[in-house]
Amino acid sequence: SRPILDMSYSRHFLDFQGSSIPSSMKKLVVTKLSQNFREAVTLQQDSPVPLPGDGDLLVRNRFVGINASDINYSAGRYDASVKPPFDIGFEGVGDVVALGLSASADYTVGQAVAYVKAGSFAEYTVVPARQAVPLPSVKPEFLTLMVSGATAYLSLKELGDLSEGKKVLVTAAAGGTGQFAVQLAKKAKCHVIGTCSSDEKGGFLKSIGCDRTINYKTENVESVLRKDYPEGVDVVYESVGGKMFDLALNALAIKGRLIVIGFIAGYQNPTGLQPIKAELLPAKLLKKSASVRGFFLNHYLSDYKMALQQLLKMYERGDLVCEVDFGDMSPEGKFTGLESVFRAVDYMYMGKNIGKIVVELPHSVNSKL
Repeated sequence: SRPILDMSYSRHFLDFQGSSIPSSMKKLVVTKLSQNFREAVTLQQDSPVPLPGDGDLLVRNRFVGINASDINYSAGRYDASVKPPFDIGFEGVGDVVALGLSASADYTVGQAVAYVKAGSFAEYTVVPARQAVPLPSVKPEFLTLMVSGATAYLSLKELGDLSEGKKVLVTAAAGGTGQFAVQLAKKAKCHVIGTCSSDEKGGFLKSIGCDRTINYKTENVESVLRKDYPEGVDVVYESVGGKMFDLALNALAIKGRLIVIGFIAGYQNPTGLQPIKAELLPAKLLKKSASVRGFFLNHYLSDYKMALQQLLKMYERGDLVCEVDFGDMSPEGKFTGLESVFRAVDYMYMGKNIGKIVVELPHSVNSKL
């Protein structure tokens, strides 16, 4: 007697709390290509709520995740064929409020799910049932695993070759994905070094097991690495780019591996890049038998569900800290509602966050309960 709301044949439907799903909603749309998120993106107040097809879920978003690459997406850097207007936001967690007939074989109205799919910066998102991840409850911590946790897990597993005693350097270690690289490297019994921009972040990193923190605002990263790790580091998990990439490359040990998962320092530039000393790269790699590998999550989707299941198990056992930053310490307070996504992106680029930046989308339905 599960409630099945078959959207294939009916345009009138109720959500599981007995309140009518509205016909219109707010969502963020890229209306102009620009790496300046505020210029590129418009908050639309009365977009139609989309209808799920036969194999789809309609998810009412409760929490959405902010990613450094949101501004790469708004600048049109991932797919040159996509022209504005288009939806934005990569990941969400929420409740299934309606679904198509075949989707009802595996899901029910009221079920908590997470997903990775473009278009999460909206009050409602249609998600193909096969792409959804069922959750025990709607919690923002689950959102931290979807892109950030999975990136750390798969890149280190596939490219890191971690083993006991290896020295691992994590740049932007207190960020959304850095927090997982630190913890996963520690679980592999590695010695972990993390760079960060404040003593508060350093304290957080120590609390999750980081062996040596380097506050790059008060310490010279290059000097610390040369002095404390004269033989170099075995693996670098690198997401900053620019000068930090050059430092990390120079710090590699013999047969060291540098994994590039991003280069946030350049994303706000018109080209999306910041200069690096690349002309020396072949000589530096040859001299150390070292390697540089790129990692883009979309190329590892065949292993994605496995990675997520492992991470969820670790979190539910209490073996993984999933730090969420709602922006409580930001000047205008907590990130609540789609209008605060703009502030949340700014906050990320100011380097203020500890953990994954998450925006809560409150729904008036909840206030009726």
